[in-house]
Amino acid sequence: MRRALSGIVPTALRLGAIVLLIVVPLSATSAPGLTGTALAVTLLTAALALTMLALVLLSLRNAHEPPGVSWWKSLRSPRQAPQPVALIALGLAVILSVALSTMTHGGPAVGALLISVSLVVTRFPLRQSLPVGLLAIGGLLMAGVLAGDPTQNLTLILGNCLIFLISYAAKQRKATRAAEAREAVLAERARIAREIHDILAHSLSAQLVHLEGAKLLLRADRSAEALDRVTHARDLAKSGLEEARRAVSALREDPPALPVALRRLAEDFESAAHQACTLRISGPEQRLAPETELALVRTAQEALTNVRRHAPGSPATVELECDPAWCDLRITNPASAEKGSPGGGYGLVGMRERAELLGGTLSAGERDGGFLVHLKVPS
Repeated sequence: MRRALSGIVPTALRLGAIVLLIVVPLSATSAPGLTGTALAVTLLTAALALTMLALVLLSLRNAHEPPGVSWWKSLRSPRQAPQPVALIALGLAVILSVALSTMTHGGPAVGALLISVSLVVTRFPLRQSLPVGLLAIGGLLMAGVLAGDPTQNLTLILGNCLIFLISYAAKQRKATRAAEAREAVLAERARIAREIHDILAHSLSAQLVHLEGAKLLLRADRSAEALDRVTHARDLAKSGLEEARRAVSALREDPPALPVALRRLAEDFESAAHQACTLRISGPEQRLAPETELALVRTAQEALTNVRRHAPGSPATVELECDPAWCDLRITNPASAEKGSPGGGYGLVGMRERAELLGGTLSAGERDGGFLVHLKVPS
């Protein structure tokens, strides 16, 4: 429905141009008639009107094609020779417009010429539209030479060149916007893929490690240790499911402000680990780029999750410091006396890749008897 309605306005304009092409010359000096020059004007006007009407019909047929199928492309059948009907019609319209404009000294024929040049640039690639544009310029020059004044149609020639350039620039701008839209879709798909990977990949790999260990322990008749491994795998699955749900919710809704998101992570850590999580935020309160805020939140989330798994019973500290140039995020925790669950480290690898995409850095390792995760990204 929208596709059909979008063709009504240009179709109405073209039909109006055809009506003006027929009506206006009736009151002109070189009016259509049945003898001499007047007969030639009549024949040229009729031929040009029929050609323009054929272009309108072709455009209407294109508008009624199913979405994604261009009738201009369907003119080229794989089983037949190329049949650029519309291109030939536009070339004929240019020739007729130049001839009629020369005989009537302007009038609606000039409008038909400019419309034809604009249409051919809009509908066809440059290698096909350029010859038609040169045909219009050559025809106008030839008409001036035959009339004894080569500069007679100089203004009209410049007008045609201007219309050609404006139409081509508009076409290129539209193509650029379409390419940017496609790039945005691909970037969004990549972002969603990273979200799913960062949330699930490390938890699933850790589950596999625990389950494989449980299988080996059961074969060795160490059922108590095997049960402990299965319990850890269940906890990882539950945590991964909660994080996946949180990610889906974040993708569907506007993300909260960075301080709010970090505060929620600290509260979740305290609720799950039954240990304190100190949050310190310094710097001007301002919203950062969405991808920057997302990287900071995901890094803090991954680091706190690792503290719960690999240093159970250990408190955590989250420090965020932002200035006009950089944002520093530090997550630290002291060493734990309790034995943590093993992990493959895929989450930190994903965070490091996310930081590098933003032009930042991420480091993680032991520091002052504890563990430090440090993310630095441009603000």
